[in-house]
Amino acid sequence: MVDVTALGARVASSAVAPLVRRLFVRDGPGAGLVDRPVRISALVSFRGEKRSVTPKDLDKIAGELVRRALTSAGPGEEPVDSAEAAAVKDALARTLARLGEITVEDYEAVGLGPERFARELSAGVPLAPYGLGLGGTLLYERLLHTASLHILNFLTQRSTYVARRQTVQTQQLARLIQAVDVLLERLPSQSAEDAGFEERYADHVAARYGTLTIYGLDAGTREWPLDTAYLSLEATRPRHGRHGPGGASGAGPLRLSAEQVLAGHDQVFLRGVAGSGKTTLVQWLAVTAAGRVYDHGMPHLIGRVPFVLPMRRIVRPDAELPLPGDFLRAVGAPVAGEQPPGWAERVLRAQRGVLLVDGIDEIADDRRAAVRRWLRELVRAFPGNLWLVTSRPSAVPQDWLAAEGFHELDLARMGRAEVDTFIRRWHRAAGAEESVGEALRHSVRTTSELNRLATNPLMCGMLCALHRDRRGFLPQDRRSLYEAALTMLLERRDRERELHSPAGAALPYATQVQLLQKLAWWLIRNGRAEMDRDEALQIIGRAIPALNLSGADDQEVYDALLLRSGLLREPAEGRVDFLHRTFQDYLGARLAVQEMDFDLLVDHAHRDEWEDVILLALAHARPKEAEYILRRLTEPGTPRGSLLAAAGLRYAAEVEPGVRERVEEGLAAHVPPAGLEAAVEVAQAGGDLVLGMLPGPDDADERTAYLTVQTAIEVGTEAALHFLSGFRDHPSEDVQRALAGAWDRFDRGRYAHEILAHLTYQSYLVVSTPEDLRTLVPLGGWQRLTVRGSYRVEDLTALIVPERLTHLALDAPHPVEGLSWLSAFPRLTSLYVGTDVDRAVAGQVPAWVEEFETPSHAERTYL
Repeated sequence: MVDVTALGARVASSAVAPLVRRLFVRDGPGAGLVDRPVRISALVSFRGEKRSVTPKDLDKIAGELVRRALTSAGPGEEPVDSAEAAAVKDALARTLARLGEITVEDYEAVGLGPERFARELSAGVPLAPYGLGLGGTLLYERLLHTASLHILNFLTQRSTYVARRQTVQTQQLARLIQAVDVLLERLPSQSAEDAGFEERYADHVAARYGTLTIYGLDAGTREWPLDTAYLSLEATRPRHGRHGPGGASGAGPLRLSAEQVLAGHDQVFLRGVAGSGKTTLVQWLAVTAAGRVYDHGMPHLIGRVPFVLPMRRIVRPDAELPLPGDFLRAVGAPVAGEQPPGWAERVLRAQRGVLLVDGIDEIADDRRAAVRRWLRELVRAFPGNLWLVTSRPSAVPQDWLAAEGFHELDLARMGRAEVDTFIRRWHRAAGAEESVGEALRHSVRTTSELNRLATNPLMCGMLCALHRDRRGFLPQDRRSLYEAALTMLLERRDRERELHSPAGAALPYATQVQLLQKLAWWLIRNGRAEMDRDEALQIIGRAIPALNLSGADDQEVYDALLLRSGLLREPAEGRVDFLHRTFQDYLGARLAVQEMDFDLLVDHAHRDEWEDVILLALAHARPKEAEYILRRLTEPGTPRGSLLAAAGLRYAAEVEPGVRERVEEGLAAHVPPAGLEAAVEVAQAGGDLVLGMLPGPDDADERTAYLTVQTAIEVGTEAALHFLSGFRDHPSEDVQRALAGAWDRFDRGRYAHEILAHLTYQSYLVVSTPEDLRTLVPLGGWQRLTVRGSYRVEDLTALIVPERLTHLALDAPHPVEGLSWLSAFPRLTSLYVGTDVDRAVAGQVPAWVEEFETPSHAERTYL
């Protein structure tokens, strides 16, 4: 049996368009002068004085659509019998006749899109009288969707519409037509059972992954719709294994929107720090792939089926890793029991899978080799599917999956533009006054420690919540930030909501913290990301006698922690974990200090997942304890221990001068850094401290100056900006490229004034908003621009200084069609139009453009 939902998509656009065109009257003279939207009912060809198509002809059109769909099924495939096909034709003809009855206007219809427009048409056509079965109903719905898509596309091409509106909707529908052709190639023959299950599974994915937990709203957490809350971040090629200035040229660190990571590579291994948005990206890709809306600009996801595989859920002690048929059951999907036998394997054999393996770092070291073998076997058994595997940066070695064909990328930290966008959206969702959000944005931009904290969505959410909660007063260090968040969640949340009788036992703040610490430290010590409920109950039960909780049993205490703290959750029946790994690390570090487990901490310093635990332990430790940890970290003289100790200085409240000197000497051994990867590590470890150890512009050769600038850029503070201003006149083009490429890491206005205005070599500069372009106008414009993200032609022509622009790169999901507007820039000599990852598309280039080129590898390195 063939998949009847695919048959409508299998009718090629060249066959559907002429049939749809017959439903409408032709444009007459003067039609282009109409200045108001036109009702669709006034355009149809089967009613009114100008009718050219009779109701009988309408039946023929519907019949032809059904016939062509069934013909595309191929010999021997019978999705519906002749009687049901006739019923589908009748229902479709009656639905198309609704075009003459609805009051929707042409522009309004286009704005609805094909899915909602199809529902508008079918709203007045009950299907019960036609007696359609499951196959007939699915065929009717798919043909109606296909017809609706072409109807809307036809409306946008009429002169009455074109003369009135821009071509944005036209481009959108053109992409939808293209999407149909993608579906033609990608959708295989399926049984009606498989097709029906995929519909239900897609609904499950949308419901399960279609919201985000945004920290801090309503003094706690709140679910945000994914399409509203999702913040596009960027991914970059990792810096390891790259030549510096004067070395061999390489591919350079590609920067692309994170949601496009699977556009150019079938298999991606993505690294990102805690809270950077890895899991959010997984959710977005899953919902996008499962959605039946195809104008999202992600053709590689059309017609595919997502499988979300969080490692913390599917890797169980002494249990085998799941085969494809067990994926849904392993993650606790409620629709798993409805899955047709062999369905998952058929999806993967057809190369339609999107496998999203989240959190390699959240499983124990001794299971990671098994996971790599599992991934290798699945990739080899089911080639051609899309794979995204995520992890914290140092959980596994570089190129951990390279032999399996995975391309490594890093999830970039949020730049100033992303932080500003997040703060605005958060305050809008919270119903806070705009001035409150603006005050926070100013504080983040001008306060070094807050600037350092606001690097990922989790920390930004905490800052927003506490800033509002404390009426503008913010903690100035990470420990105080977490402490304030705990107070808000554990102590003030129920009181401020006047919740006097919460579920479970009433637990004092200190008691909740002590119990949560024990759970967190147990997970960290055992290398686990979640535990069985029974394990949690045992830990709580052992703690109760010492906590003065007479009369409360372990289940009551567990319920109170789960329901009221906002920090614990049950991701599956019988399993419990922390809302976010960062809270687990913070609470575990507190107990590690209380238990004086300092040697245990240092002995795990080589493991990435212990790094935050150690730093936060230094924040909790008393001076002598902190000094002991710092001395132990510097003993081996290893780069990781020295850098971790240097990073820990910012967390320790008091450090004896001799110990501080020892730590600084260890850091100095790595300054200036030997390469780009080392520059990142040194900057993250030393912060502002490292700036005083870096050489000045007159004390370094070209390569050292370049690496020095990259280190200061990674520090990213106000002090770093002041330090970088000393290199703005450096003669090295590599240094100047690095400086030009860093302006999105700082306040753009100040950076343009203090750095960009003084550069003598103008390499490509990335702009993403009209405000970016306005910032460059006082400088007299810029010669080489990369416009990243969606743009409006009128903004570019109005804000780019035409006499200055010589090189232009348009790196947008959907570049504006047509290049005639480029004539506004008389000195433009090169053009790059990027529509996909690592792909340049040469359009119709005007004759006056002398050269068509992509930015060179060297130039793209600094984009």
